[in-house]
Amino acid sequence: MADIESARKAFERYDVNGDGLISAAEYKSVMAQLGDFNVTETVAQAVINAQDGNGDGLLTFDEFWAHLSKA
Repeated sequence: MADIESARKAFERYDVNGDGLISAAEYKSVMAQLGDFNVTETVAQAVINAQDGNGDGLLTFDEFWAHLSKA
């Protein structure tokens, strides 16, 4: 299980614009920076949707943490 401080840092890395939400575009951009150029925006949206508890198509820290703390 991840610790919340590490999770917060990871979330902030993906939350490029600092609005407290991770969008598919932000996820795709960060994955490309990490060297994974195979993540399309469609794939990024599918990853987000799998963890998106309220169905808004965006990932909040609480949704991100809930997924990590289950692992």
